Amino acid sequence: MEDLDAVAALSALAHEHRLRLFRLLMRQGPSGMAAGEIAEAIGISPSSVTFHVGLLDRAGLLRSWRIHRNVFYAVDIEGMRRLMMFLTEECCDGRPEICGGLAIAAADCGPKEEVEG
Repeated sequence: MEDLDAVAALSALAHEHRLRLFRLLMRQGPSGMAAGEIAEAIGISPSSVTFHVGLLDRAGLLRSWRIHRNVFYAVDIEGMRRLMMFLTEECCDGRPEICGGLAIAAADCGPKEEVEG
């Protein structure tokens, strides 16, 4: 991840509604939620959900798909993992024990890349 990508992701999260939306979708896991359910759960209008998920999607933190007339959103686990790895990759000047396992947890979250053998 490049610095500007991290800034975009952090900027997208730096809003009350988007942070609540992201955390809600983190709890939902890969099955995600329909846009209307998100709006109801966090108490904003459906058009506001569209605006906020658009910013999170462009920042690489969400994924979306359509089933009939419903649009579903879920956290892009790989995008979140890249951000966490970027934030923790140089943790504690080579002393990761100070971070209490944060760097290890960031590396372990999300799907793993397959190693060809």
